[in-house]
Amino acid sequence: MGTILRALTLLTLSCLAEAKQKDFYSFKVVNSRGRLVSLEKYRGSVSLVVNVASECGYTDEHYKDLQQLQKDFGPFHFNVLAFPCNQFGQQEPGSDKEIDSFVRRVYGVSFPIFSKIAVVGIGANNAYKYLVEASRKEPTWNFWKYLIDTDGKVVDAWGPDVSVKEIRPRIADMVLKLIIKRKEEL
Repeated sequence: MGTILRALTLLTLSCLAEAKQKDFYSFKVVNSRGRLVSLEKYRGSVSLVVNVASECGYTDEHYKDLQQLQKDFGPFHFNVLAFPCNQFGQQEPGSDKEIDSFVRRVYGVSFPIFSKIAVVGIGANNAYKYLVEASRKEPTWNFWKYLIDTDGKVVDAWGPDVSVKEIRPRIADMVLKLIIKRKEEL
């Protein structure tokens, strides 16, 4: 009986350790062109993960500001990672191809756009389940923003009522620290 108990304890500890090792960059997702992408490629940089929608009242301001962030800080130290979602007000009805084309044409988006996903509920994408669990903040509308550090850990999360401009100083500080750290490592 003691051997079984020890084995169960080790198995439980092993599972807990494995769960603790999981981070945002450990997931794989599908991009807007239908290709499987490992988020591992963003490890070592700061990311802002956003559930986006093309027909929302927040669309114009957020896309413009997100693209400015990408232009100013990316792609070596920072990336906006956009995940279209049609769960809130049915405001992202297009196909992945239509969404990709629209945001690149209208907003000049240069950051990665992924395949349309569910961000809440039973069918929620696993990467978003992780974001919600790690931040304890679940999206209730379009344009929720999750700030991810270089190791894939959630730093903070904000709803759509918090503008990208309001969180820009926090991102700038993280990117500056990353640049300084990289220079010191040379």
